Amino acid sequence: MSNRRKEIIYRNVRDANLKYNLIESGDRVAVAMSGGKDSFTMLYFLDLLKHYTPLHFDLVPIYIDLGWNNDIESLVKFCESLNLELIIEKTNIGRIVFKVTQEKTPCSLCSNLRRGALNRVAKRYNCNKVALGHHLDDVVHTLFMSILYENRFHVFKPSTYLSRADITMIRPLIYVEEKDIRMFVETMGIKTVKNLCPADNQTKRQEIAELFDNIEKLHPGIRKHIVASLENVGPDCFWNPQKIKP
Repeated sequence: MSNRRKEIIYRNVRDANLKYNLIESGDRVAVAMSGGKDSFTMLYFLDLLKHYTPLHFDLVPIYIDLGWNNDIESLVKFCESLNLELIIEKTNIGRIVFKVTQEKTPCSLCSNLRRGALNRVAKRYNCNKVALGHHLDDVVHTLFMSILYENRFHVFKPSTYLSRADITMIRPLIYVEEKDIRMFVETMGIKTVKNLCPADNQTKRQEIAELFDNIEKLHPGIRKHIVASLENVGPDCFWNPQKIKP
């Protein structure tokens, strides 16, 4: 990846941070490290943000071990290359989801349990924010999953305060396209962690991703346009039956 491409990702992360005040001086940010390309990229550019802006904050990379015996040596070494120590929290979430409850749709339960474990560990290490690696493509795919499968217009926010956990979830990669993340990881020679989860790449989200890959061939940049539209919603753009007067 050229320096220009790196600059594009960095600028996207910086702009999201400036627009939504995701990280401020004094923050202690738990960085959710799954071992996938998104979390590697997020940690790398948050570290750059720390070194090349006036912000003073701490990064605490955390890996929630679901019990799949994933080989995370490359993840540990990557964190060490940034002078950061990876916090590893072992759990039995995988066994609970697939063997105890035998969920037909395991991803939702797994996500909730994993998020709860992540928040608990983050609080244990005195973090006030948790950074998640959702990128621009995830924004669009989540939006359309809610339309197709939930009959509603819904998408996650760049920053969300969870009152019960007393922690703020942030998403620094919301302006970064997945294709740029993929190129970054490949050209940097980063070895991602192979996901041994039985449900990996067998989800509705993957179907939506493939659908948009096909749409992109006809309408290049459609994902970026959709995200821009989310920030340009007028007050009277949507129907609200309860407010319609005869």
